Amino acid sequence: MIDATKHEIRQYIKRERKKALPPAVDFWDFDCRFGRSVDTAAEVHCAQITALIDSTVDAGADSFYLEILAKPGRRQPKTETTPVAEKQKPRESDGDRGAGKDKKSGGGTGT
Repeated sequence: MIDATKHEIRQYIKRERKKALPPAVDFWDFDCRFGRSVDTAAEVHCAQITALIDSTVDAGADSFYLEILAKPGRRQPKTETTPVAEKQKPRESDGDRGAGKDKKSGGGTGT
């Protein structure tokens, strides 16, 4: 029965997303509330619904309250972010500099 309920919820959301968009609307968004009753229902993200149903059933509840309201959504323009300051490389101490490394002089022929 729970799988059938989750299937119906997914189908409802899919059906709502297929509806024609009004002018100046980019996508259908959803306001969702979930709880064991109307009084205890809290706002949740649409993607959390099936996990919440599973946890409620695992807790032994016989029923739950779910409210899904479709609303027009508009994409927010991307804002320019300031670049993250480059991390400075740790400085080598004077004693470690070049230790154990063979340096070849660059240039001439060694005759």
